[in-house]
Amino acid sequence: MKHVSILVPKGNAILSNVVGPFKVLMAANQFLKRAGQREDDFFEVHLVGLERDYSLYQGLFSIHCDSTIHDIEKTDLILIPALRPDKLEEDLDQNKDFVPWILDQRHKHNAEVASMCMGAFVLAMTGLVDGKQCATHWAGMDIFRQMFPKVNLVANKIVTDEDGIYTSGGAFSFLNLMIHLVEKYCGRPTAIYLSKFFEIDMDREDQNQFAIFQGQKDHEDDAIKEAQKYIENNVTEKISVEQLAKKYAISGRNFVRRFKKATQNTPLEYIQRVKIEAAKRSFESTQQNVNEVMYQVGYADQKAFRTVFKKYVGLSPVAYKSKYNRRRANFERPTAW
Repeated sequence: MKHVSILVPKGNAILSNVVGPFKVLMAANQFLKRAGQREDDFFEVHLVGLERDYSLYQGLFSIHCDSTIHDIEKTDLILIPALRPDKLEEDLDQNKDFVPWILDQRHKHNAEVASMCMGAFVLAMTGLVDGKQCATHWAGMDIFRQMFPKVNLVANKIVTDEDGIYTSGGAFSFLNLMIHLVEKYCGRPTAIYLSKFFEIDMDREDQNQFAIFQGQKDHEDDAIKEAQKYIENNVTEKISVEQLAKKYAISGRNFVRRFKKATQNTPLEYIQRVKIEAAKRSFESTQQNVNEVMYQVGYADQKAFRTVFKKYVGLSPVAYKSKYNRRRANFERPTAW
């Protein structure tokens, strides 16, 4: 039997990240019994908090934890739900008491630990992912890199698995994490059954197609901010790093260094990502063909455009257009938050 502790954080925890894993693990128990593989539950699941009762979403929902961290002497798997991003620093502070408990379970009992979406921030506070791969929601990556520079943050992966530490990408990617864990503990047939029962796209590995590049502007380097604006306002032009450095009277090497420090991207990466984001918007909301969009964002070589597009999106331009523009999409493009 695997003892599983689903943490219930204070503050702005994402309710689906608590209820969803609970339902998946309960369904795994039922399947294993019906298949004649077990007579008892394989997963013993507990909701574990710093307190017994929580109120979420301005009091619309409440959760009763059957245990607090002081009640759990030994657990095999700890699941860390996502926190909402709007009050992230406040929520991290009020949930910091989970950190020593997680470390104690890891070091004394070799507990495995899995984070969902922005729960990666709590996991990173433990230091357990220093030097390891870690996924989180694409919209939280810039601040994550600033807060936890020792962590190997991977932008594209849906699920990471390294030395008993697991992470998942944004939002409902936690379902892929749960299928991954069920397969590891219970075998492929159980995972396949649950993926069909819950209609989860099994073995999905890449979250790049869902990302919206917004550019990191939370920095104090005014020259680099101006360079970012110039890139974003001249998406149809062919822009070189040398041209930008000269325009803002900075040596080439120093410009690249300052740009990377401020934005977490090299100038070339930033130029490419801005152009690809513009191309994605055109594919989503116009009837232009691939060549028309390619020229519109300053590319003249179809092979080069396709290579760069697939690098950042994970799909070819044709596949992306087919997926997101069945008909013209008339909507206002939102920011992430």
